[in-house]
Order: sequence, then C-alpha cells, then structure tokens
Amino acid sequence: MKQWQLYTSNELKPQGWLKRQLEIQAEGLSGNLDKMWPDVKDSAWIGGDREGWERVPYWLDGFIPLAYLLENEDMISRARKYIDAIIAGQKEDGWICPCREDEIEKYDTWAVQLITKVLVVYYECSKDERIPGVVYNALKNYYELLKAEKIRLFDWGKFRWFEAFIAINFTYERYQENWLLELAKLMREQGANYNDYIESWKRPLNKWTFYTHIVNLGMMLKTEAVSCDLLGEEYTDNAEFLRSILEKYNGTVYESFTGDECLSGLSPVQGTELCAIVEQMYSYELLYAYTGDSKWAERLEVLAFNALPATISDDMWVHQYVQLSNQIACQRFPGRSQFRTNGPDAHMFGLEPNFGCCTANFNQGWPKFALSAFMHNEDTIINSVMLPSELKTEGVNILLETNYPFENAMTYKINAEKEFSFKVRVPSFAQKLTITSKGAGCEKDMTRDMTRESEKAAGELTFEIKAGETEIHIAFETVPYFRKRPHELNAVQWGSLLFSVPVSFDKKIIEYERDGVERKFPYCDYEFIPTSDWNYAYCSEELEVCRKGVGTVPFSGTNPPVVVKTKVQKIDWGLADGFDTVCAKKPESTEPISEMMEMELHPYGCAKLRMTELPKL
Repeated sequence: MKQWQLYTSNELKPQGWLKRQLEIQAEGLSGNLDKMWPDVKDSAWIGGDREGWERVPYWLDGFIPLAYLLENEDMISRARKYIDAIIAGQKEDGWICPCREDEIEKYDTWAVQLITKVLVVYYECSKDERIPGVVYNALKNYYELLKAEKIRLFDWGKFRWFEAFIAINFTYERYQENWLLELAKLMREQGANYNDYIESWKRPLNKWTFYTHIVNLGMMLKTEAVSCDLLGEEYTDNAEFLRSILEKYNGTVYESFTGDECLSGLSPVQGTELCAIVEQMYSYELLYAYTGDSKWAERLEVLAFNALPATISDDMWVHQYVQLSNQIACQRFPGRSQFRTNGPDAHMFGLEPNFGCCTANFNQGWPKFALSAFMHNEDTIINSVMLPSELKTEGVNILLETNYPFENAMTYKINAEKEFSFKVRVPSFAQKLTITSKGAGCEKDMTRDMTRESEKAAGELTFEIKAGETEIHIAFETVPYFRKRPHELNAVQWGSLLFSVPVSFDKKIIEYERDGVERKFPYCDYEFIPTSDWNYAYCSEELEVCRKGVGTVPFSGTNPPVVVKTKVQKIDWGLADGFDTVCAKKPESTEPISEMMEMELHPYGCAKLRMTELPKL
C-alpha cells in the first residue's frame, strides 16, 4: 500500500539552515558519543563490557544517516567500525545480539527488532551488499526461535513488536519467502494490541506500565501502516483512531502526548520524554509515506519545528529527558518529583538526565526528518516537507531554496533530463498562495510568468515538468492566531510554529562522575535558573509577526529567527502545590496586577524556559 518511497542519503542532501542544524548535531553529543560515553564507546556490541542491548543501536540509528547526509568521511568510517563488529559477532545460526546462548531465553529481543532496523538504515545509506544477508539470517534465526517456542516476546519486545517490520518488509521485498509472512503473524500474535488498552489512557496514574509508556505509544502509531501488507489486512487508519484518544486525554500543544514516563493527562506542567518525540516523528514519516495522507506530514512539522529543538541545547551537547510546555525552571527537585514516574532531574539539561535511552536515541530526529523532504513514486516526485534540500536522482536535479518554516517562500530550481510529475504538499494553513513558474518545464499555458492567488490553498500542487531547466516560486501567507488549550488557556501559533513567552535564565554547571560515567563540560549537567518574570496573561488580540533572519544556530535561544509581538499583563499565577520551581497547572487568578506591556514571543523550539499556554484577559 506504500504511496511514497523515501530517497536515500546519497540522493537527498540538506541545504541552508537544515544542513547547519545537522552540522551542529555532528559537532555535539551525537557526533561524539562513541568517544566519551562508555555505553557506546565500550559496548558489548563491539566486544566491550558495557551495555549490549539498545544503546548502540539507538545511537547508530541517527549517527549513520547523519554521517552520510553530511558526507563526513570520519563519521562514516566510525559507523562502519560498529557495523563491522556487529556483523563479525553474528553467530552461525543467525543470532546477532551480544549475549551468551544460555542467556537468550531471558534476553528481551527488542534488541533484535532494533538492530535489524538499524542495519536496514545502514544499507540504505551505504549500499553495503553484506547487509541483506545479515538481516535475512538474523530474522530467520528469530523466526525459528519463536516458532520452536524457545523464546517468546515479553516486556519491550512484546510492546514494540511492530518495529521488526521495518526489517521484515525490507527482507520480503528481496526474497519473497513465506517464512517471513509467518514471522509477521507470529510477531502480531505475541505482540501487544494497543486497542485493548484504550481505557487505561483516559485516567493517568502514578504507575509505570508498558501500555501507557509514552515511547511505546509514539512507536505504536505506525503499526498498521508497516504491517498490513505482510499480514494481508486492509488498512483502516487505526493510527488516527488511537491518536485521537491519546490527544483527547493526554494531548500537548506540540502535537505529542504527555508522558513522564507514562501518560500524564492534559496539564502543561507534565513532561514528554524526548525518545517519544523522535519516535513519534518517525511514525509520522512512515505514516505519510505509506498512506500519502497530508495530515501526518503536517503533524510531523509541528513536532520537528517545536518539540525537538525545545528539549535540546543550542549546541546539541545536552538534552532533557522530559520537556514541559510551561517550563519556568529546570532545577533538580529537592524532595519528591513533579513527574508521575520520572526522577527529580528528568527536566534538567545534561548528558543522561533520569535515564540514558534518550542520550542515544534523540540522534535520529533531525537526520530522518531531513530524509523526509522529498519522496517519489514511479514517475512522480513530491516535496513532502518544505526543507532546504537538494535532490539528485535518475536524471533529475531539484534544488529547494527556502527558510521555511521561518519564512513562507520557496524557490525550486529544476534541471531535468526527462519528463516527470512534480508535486508540492501545501500546508492546510497556507493562505493567498502565489505561484510563479517559468522555463522548459512549464505546461503550454504556463510558458509565461504566471501568478495565481487563492484565499485558501491546501493539499498538493502538481507541475508537469519537461526536460530542461525550470524554476518555480511558491509563496503563501500565514496568519498567527490564538489556539485554545485545556484549562481555559491559549497558545499562539503561526503556521507550524508555536510561540512562547521566553523566560531568561542563568546556567549552573554541575560536573561529577556516577557509575563510571563522567559529566564534564560541555556534556555536564545544567540547572536553568530563571531570572525574569513568567506570570503573564494575554490582553490583546493583536499578533504581529516580525522576521529577524536565520542565524548560524537556526533555533537560537538568544537570536530567534522570527518573533510574534503581542500585549500581556502580569497576573497572580501561583506555583504548583509543594514546589517553588513549577508553576501551577492553571492560574490562581486572572486579575491583572500590572500595566499592559509589549512582549516578544519566541518560537517554542528556541525558548528553553518558557510559558506557552496562557489565559486571555
């Protein structure tokens, strides 16, 4: 049923601000974990004595496409070192994970699902011809162990069974062997059915479960899309049904769900785990590719342009475990935690606050998003997300110059040796769309400059491109607006960007060693201690967008590329019961206690301390 195929990192390259964002990632924690973090540097996956389960595969899942997108030969060689070690460690029967044979029965095979997915990612980047056979043997061994009941899915493997379908689909496309279909059915039979757990999502508890775990739920959304063909089942858009329930009871302003670690309701002072953000992004990328439904790409934009940069430092050396939409401080709680199942440091920026999974896993966010800019199907190419990129493939070169989402103007420079259909996905919020097209690729009635305006444009634009050079300019307007939120609060949104009242802060550096893991600058822990007021309410309907230009740090905390000006007044908001660094879920009073003042709202992804959901007076 797949509607669109993704391009590889050999065909699609980032440009402009996106390339700079990836360079920052490579210069930061992602590009250096194998040099300084024991769970990657000394992992059992490469013969060491540290963690031999999910952390190396998690890291490689982002590090590999990052290396190839940037054409960084040093990073590519370091990735190959890990892949070579993993292949060398594969047993004759196909077992691929680093544990003894007598440990396999109790080994959570989530790691099998994850490493085979990562090997597929590596193949798509490197075209290493060893990989299909390695993945084939690993899956065949997995199938034989499951069929013989020597192992069963449990814990993480049971609740992430659908992750194996990335590798199963890859292998079935090449070998067409029936045992792969049987493996798919075994996985589904032993795996969790999340439709059975819906009632548990409606009333958040201070209780840890696999079926309310936010990362599992972010992954889960792609289940039907990636599995229905192999299972011979009709696609029903079950993802939309499940997402709508999660949103109703646990939705966030940035299109994810609260989960610190498990579902946490509708409060703007509950957290969302970073792993869940990047996994939900990946689910949306695949949901769009499989279904072609624009809603998934638009939701993907909101996550990528807001939630992802908001929870990682500007230099991408440190990150949070959980982010809050109303986050007035990031300081360790001296007593009990504000979070339902996370510790007192989960919202601090650091090397591995609360737990190390996000340290390894956040790496996939930007690289996989970059690979979602263009997709194709037979003789049609679509620009699915308007990211500055260059596509070079089979006689077609498309350069997209844009600063979207900070500006709403795109220039496509196309050089084609053949005819093809070119589509551009236009966001639903676009207004007064303007198109100017010229060159050999125009239709007969478009041979002169053509401008077309409409009050509302959404869906897809189609251009029939002919051999030669074509240039297409697309621009549209976007109106900022107040978006209603629970508890009689409101958020400001402009296109895919959310805006927040920024809270200034001082950084407190915390350097120490724990369990043999050193935290030292720049990958130490930080407390962000607020130095400006945060207790505001909106008091005007006026919202003015002011563009300032994209700098060397696209989502800069000090030089945001765009701001929204509006009027605010202070109110007596109050603090959460028992805390002096967490604001109350909703204001204690909306009576103004100051004069009206102008406020520059910053993009949510730029404001590390922020108030995003506010009342209107």
